[in-house]
Amino acid sequence: LASYTIEGKSSKACLETKKMMMEDEVGSSKAMSQFLDELATMIGKYGCHQIECGAQVIQVFESWAHQLSPKGFEQFAKPAAQKAIKIIKDKYPDVPVIYFANGGSAYLELQRDMGCDMIAIDWSVDMAEARSILGPDIPISGNIDPTILFGTKEQIEQAVRDCIDKAGGPGKHLLNLGHGVMQGTPEESIGWLVDECKRYKGKDAE
Repeated sequence: LASYTIEGKSSKACLETKKMMMEDEVGSSKAMSQFLDELATMIGKYGCHQIECGAQVIQVFESWAHQLSPKGFEQFAKPAAQKAIKIIKDKYPDVPVIYFANGGSAYLELQRDMGCDMIAIDWSVDMAEARSILGPDIPISGNIDPTILFGTKEQIEQAVRDCIDKAGGPGKHLLNLGHGVMQGTPEESIGWLVDECKRYKGKDAE
């Protein structure tokens, strides 16, 4: 949200946003920190509103994490996301909150303490590697490459099995795509994915 607001449009480099981050870092302007803090408060309150309107799960989605270095994430995006999540969890502790940093798999180790109930993983990292980085106790979601849904039934079913096994087996994570369903995805393919997810009981049961 900060980047969209500052850039005024989609941006490949988010240059104006990053200039503000650098100014904030050296202390010549604290506008970025203040803006992110305000956004975090509004997002947290909006998450609570969504729950009051019937939402059973909330996902905090950082759609531009791929634009951030680990340092930038830790200094700017992470504190804001943690604040938003805390606002939601303080008011509704029993409602699950998922955190998803799209393109943030390069710094999964920095996401262990987000304060959420689950970390969603994008498709750019192997699920076994993600599990190793986050450890066995953090619930995870993901991370099948959405383009696999343009493949064959056998390819889709194998991707489901591989993802489940690498995450630790059935019951160890929430199977999901590593991003959204792409435009033009065959509906039949989504059915194959869901059916295999329901059917598969783990490699030891095969």
